Amino acid sequence: MARLAQTAGLTDIQQEILSTVKTFVDKEILPYANELEHADTYPQDIVDGMKEMGLFGLTIPEEYGGLGESLLTYALVVEQIARGWMSVSGVINTHFIVAYMIGQHGTAEQKQKYLPRMATGEVRGSFSMSEPDLGSDVAAIKTKAVQDGDDFVIDGAKMWLTNGGTSNLTAVLVKTDEGRPKPYQNLTTFLVEKPTGYGEVAPGLIVPGKIDKMGYKGVDTTEMVFKGHRVSGEQILGGKRGGGFAQMMDGVEVGRVNVAARACGISIRAFELAAEYAQQRSTFGKPIAEHQAIAFKLAEMGTKVEAAHLMMVNAARLKDSGNRNDVEAGMAKLIASEYCAEVTQEAFRIHGGYGYSKEYEIERLMREAPFLLIGEGTSEIQKTIISRGLLREYKQRG
Repeated sequence: MARLAQTAGLTDIQQEILSTVKTFVDKEILPYANELEHADTYPQDIVDGMKEMGLFGLTIPEEYGGLGESLLTYALVVEQIARGWMSVSGVINTHFIVAYMIGQHGTAEQKQKYLPRMATGEVRGSFSMSEPDLGSDVAAIKTKAVQDGDDFVIDGAKMWLTNGGTSNLTAVLVKTDEGRPKPYQNLTTFLVEKPTGYGEVAPGLIVPGKIDKMGYKGVDTTEMVFKGHRVSGEQILGGKRGGGFAQMMDGVEVGRVNVAARACGISIRAFELAAEYAQQRSTFGKPIAEHQAIAFKLAEMGTKVEAAHLMMVNAARLKDSGNRNDVEAGMAKLIASEYCAEVTQEAFRIHGGYGYSKEYEIERLMREAPFLLIGEGTSEIQKTIISRGLLREYKQRG
């Protein structure tokens, strides 16, 4: 077992789950990731393997057929999967978030309807806040849901849906007319059921083709366009109009821990590749790892891997305890994503010219790492969240 990124205090069950996942990553993901990624091919065999392992139900309570594991277990599993191929972790990320949101905020009927089938992977979740012109200003969304009898009619366009084409249940944040003074108080989350695929998948619901991306390939990222799509009022998450913003932010806190875990996974893999290459490649009569310039790089990279992992674990444990973790999740996401970019680039430099070749895995990591700087909120958004939270705690007295 590697020295870096170890987690103290895990139960025997957690250790067994992580050992199983690591073996799966080493045997079923790493040998095929580069080929699938370069071809932008959906990893169906890998996804089927994760279903068989029960990973889609990892955090779903046992009463609904899941494993009932903690956010920490989820984060450590994601870290291992991202070490193999970040896109595979993206397949389960939005699913986890939607399952968490239903488990925390759904009605008893919604939990019974969806969670057992989400645990088996029969129902696959995605979620959407962003819009084409929105950026980070979530409260300014334009997609609207207008009540028509017992139903609501949705019009508008959503953007950047991971698993938009391969999911069949999407948590969608829209604007409803609650007559409240602050924009975020007029937002509602709908659980939108849809067939998988692309085009007009349901009346008034269009999922255009996959967005072509620099990295994060294999997994589908799409838009979702609503043109008079009718949804039952029973599909409002928790049956609560106007509660969508708080529900989504709760889910995003989980998502930020996930992004931190993914960044840790890529960093771990980049360090592994750099350490291996530096001991194999020789210049001036000795392995380059014995040159101080390279040895110091490895020391700094390893320290950053360890620091990011510890902050990610802390944020996950805090959320598991039932406490607010917006600041800690923001800190973990900020440092893990920034360090991931730095560690990956140093690994790229250690590889020299070979790092630029698609034959070497580090080339793929170089294209994957930048996504984590913007996913679930940019570094600048994290700094805003962190500073506001800290100033609340350190408010000047008198």
